[in-house]
Amino acid sequence: MNLCDERNVKRIMSMFSTGTKKSFGQNFLINPDVPYNIAKESYEYHRARNGAKKSAVIEIGPGIGSLTQELCEEYDKVIAVEIDKTLIPVLEYTLAEHKNVTVINDDFLKLDLEKLINEELDGYEISVCANLPYYITTPIIMALLENARRENGTSYFTSITVMVQKEVALRLCATPKQSDYGAITASINYYGNIEKLFDVTPDNFLPAPKVTSSVVRIELYDTKKYEVKSEKMLHRVISGAFMQRRKTLLNSLSSAFSEIPKDTLGDIIERCGFEPTVRGERLSVEDFCRLSDEIFILKN
Repeated sequence: MNLCDERNVKRIMSMFSTGTKKSFGQNFLINPDVPYNIAKESYEYHRARNGAKKSAVIEIGPGIGSLTQELCEEYDKVIAVEIDKTLIPVLEYTLAEHKNVTVINDDFLKLDLEKLINEELDGYEISVCANLPYYITTPIIMALLENARRENGTSYFTSITVMVQKEVALRLCATPKQSDYGAITASINYYGNIEKLFDVTPDNFLPAPKVTSSVVRIELYDTKKYEVKSEKMLHRVISGAFMQRRKTLLNSLSSAFSEIPKDTLGDIIERCGFEPTVRGERLSVEDFCRLSDEIFILKN
């Protein structure tokens, strides 16, 4: 079933008395090359890392299943998590011929990811793939990253391949000292490398969004590359550093750590090799790790 044929999309929506919902940021793909290429990019990297081991992918927001179909052709097992309950019967219909997919009706951000992996994907090497709604991109990526590791430090996931708004992709892929560099960028760099793969123009969707999208892949480290005394502290430091982008690092961290005297924070920043007037976008993930450890030691 061609789920990228605009006539088919409209027919299926009519059959099940449903349609795209702005509240869920739904835009369905109508160019079959796009889901095909996303699935290929996801699986080929997965295969290169894991060889012939049993493969699985978690898809977030399958919509009517255009990308899901392609993932079913590549991976041994697909878990598709869809928040919109009206699309569950649609997916049962569109994915009926694929026996290696399980559809779960749930809000991904409220899902017990560790439980899902242990119950459904034990013994599989896992990647994540999604066409993410623009309004919820950062929370989902952060939820994936912060739950990406087992207790022993190894990664649950091989990679995270997602389609996002192009403007967001530029932020995700930025490097220190660039204006687009921010908290999400530094956080991604702590967990892995990110690469922009290709752009997707608005005419590839129904309804057509007002902006161009981009597909990016986060290639997660097998084990920790950076050691910190507290990941919770690291996330707080990174978030605090970019809380007020126009302010200096010292002023931003002073707002985020009001319990620490400002001159003490200034001393810590200088011990890490920076002037207090430096801004957060100048710091690499290694710099944030050092800064985080210094603040953690002070507070403990």
